[in-house]
This record gives sequence, structure tokens and C-alpha cells, in this order.
Amino acid sequence: MRAVITGGGTAGHINPALAVAQELRACGHEVSYAGTPQGLEARLVAQEGFPYTAFAATGFNRRKPLTLLASSARVALSTLRARRWLAAVRPQVVVGFGGYVSIPVGLAASQMRIPLAIHEQNSTSGMANRFLARHAQLVALAYGSAACGFKTKGAVETVGNPVRASLFEADKATARAAFGLPQDATVLLAFGGSLGARHLNEALVSQAGFLLSVHGLHILHVTGTRDYDETAAALAQLPSAAGRWHLVGYCDRMGEAYAAADAVLSRAGATTLAELGALGMPALLVPYPYAAADEQTANARALVDAGAAALLADDELDTPAFIERLTPFLLDGGYRASLTRAALAHGNAQARQTLARLVAELAERHGA
Repeated sequence: MRAVITGGGTAGHINPALAVAQELRACGHEVSYAGTPQGLEARLVAQEGFPYTAFAATGFNRRKPLTLLASSARVALSTLRARRWLAAVRPQVVVGFGGYVSIPVGLAASQMRIPLAIHEQNSTSGMANRFLARHAQLVALAYGSAACGFKTKGAVETVGNPVRASLFEADKATARAAFGLPQDATVLLAFGGSLGARHLNEALVSQAGFLLSVHGLHILHVTGTRDYDETAAALAQLPSAAGRWHLVGYCDRMGEAYAAADAVLSRAGATTLAELGALGMPALLVPYPYAAADEQTANARALVDAGAAALLADDELDTPAFIERLTPFLLDGGYRASLTRAALAHGNAQARQTLARLVAELAERHGA
């Protein structure tokens, strides 16, 4: 079977797409990837060795009608290009994971009567997926609650969020050695997603005095590239941070980062939550408050309600509630263990295999 995967913009779209692409390849299928010219996906897909083709696609500002016209024209042109490309690649199925680039590729597939599947990572549906659902033969969901956001004649399946197989391959001893972390330390992994999280970074640094007073605590802090220099400069003023506060601008070794950690402080993107659940990581979640429809809070609720994580509102980062909520993660091994058990029970480590199987079955039904 030949498959085309498309999706881009943020790691929340790209990592699940790559997880399924890798699974399909492992099953002997040919996979090509369609993304944007300069998007994060261009680099990440190249690292995984999949053939990559770029199509221009951008969003628009509803308050500026001219941006809608420009965006629509770009989509129309990219759809024509995608049709020519699909005719050359001859896939039996196209799978979209959201992001604007999935629109022209998915639309071209529909026009050419190539079976189309989409996957929605969030508990609320994204614009690109809502548009393509009308043309899709399969709508796969991470959260069953997202079903109400789609108008489709295709099958609707709740499969969970695909997690990359590589995340399960790291072991703690090797991972800690890779990051320069002591084997007997308590390690807090803090990150804000692929783009970082400034407020989270600032709140952590503001509490550096307390954090560094916790005996044996080391912080593995992924700042995001835009905040790395500023965060490093602030920590340079604290001699006690040397050797205990480990800064990374962008981490492309998240499997090792998770393996090295005892607890996680993070935003609540859908991919992050899937990874935390599948790996059984105890986490304090701080949802990004400006996400569309407050989707990160909605996403996090399932994990929190299962007793697998704790929740902190973004506006509580600057209050005593931050340290009050974080302290048990640093000092109470029994608390962390209970969260780990709940996370593993709630998580879905098989989502990539399930979705890959459904995609292959879709292609087979339509004559692959």
C-alpha cells in the first residue's frame, strides 16, 4: 500500500502523524509526507527519512477579509499542485492530521476519489479537520467528545492519540547520563510544548530559590528556543543553579527526557497528554489559557479526572498555589506512584497501531 500523510504547523499535529507514518512503514507500506515549505514538519519528517513534498498554505484573520482572499487563492493553487503530485505518487489512501496544509492535500484526494482519513487530536475540532470531514471516509478521534464538531458521512472511530514508538525505547540510566543528571537525583522535567511557554519559564525561574532548596532535586528545563537566552541569563545570577538546572532550548529526544524524569510540569497539549498517559508520567498540567475554545483545559480534564495528573490554572503560576501544587511531585514518591498507576490505566499506548490498521483497511476496501 502507498499512503500519503499530511499535517503541520505544531508538534501537536506532526508527532501523531509521524507516529502513524512510522507504524505504516514498519508494516511494509510506502509512506510519503506533505507539509509546508518552512514548517516544523519539514525538519522533523526529514529526520525520519520519509519523502517530503511542500505545499504553501496559510491561515487568515477573520477581521481582515483580504487575508481570507489571499489564503483561499493559495489553497486553490496548492490543491492544483497536490492533484498533480498525487497523480504521480498514486497513493491508495491520504491521511490528514490537521493544520492548514492538510486542506489542499485532502481536498485534492477527495477530488481524485482517493480515500481520505483524518485524525483529530483535541477534544474540540480544528478548522481544517472540520472542513475535510465532509469529504472523509474515516474520521478518527482522540476524544469521543470531539464527534459533535464534525459533519461527515464517513465512519467515526475513537482511537486515542498516536504516540511515537521511540518514546518507549529509552531507559532511565542511559537517559540521565545523556543529560548529565545524577542517577540518584529527583528530576523534574519542565516544558511548554514545541514552541515553549514564556509564563511557565518565568514562573519556574521566579521559584528557583525554593526549587534549589529541595535536596537532591535537578530540573531538566526545555525553554523553547525563543526564551532560552533570557532564561539562561536569569539563572546565571544564581550560583546554586549551576549543575542542577539543566537548560535545553529545543528537545528532539523527548523519549530520553521522559525516561530521565520523575515528574513533569508542562502545558496540556493533546500530544503531550497522550505521551504522559502512555508512559505513566506523573504530571502537573498548566493549560495554555489562550488556546481555541480553551481546548487544553478540556483535554486535560480526562487525565485529571482519572487521578492521573493535577491541574493548575495559568493565572495561578504567580501565586502560592504553584508551589503548593508542585511540592508533592518533588517530595512524595508515593503520590507520584499513584499518579503513574492511574496514568498507565488511563493512557493508550496502542493508538498508532489502531489508526494504522484502520487506514490500511480503508485503503483495502477501496481497492488497494
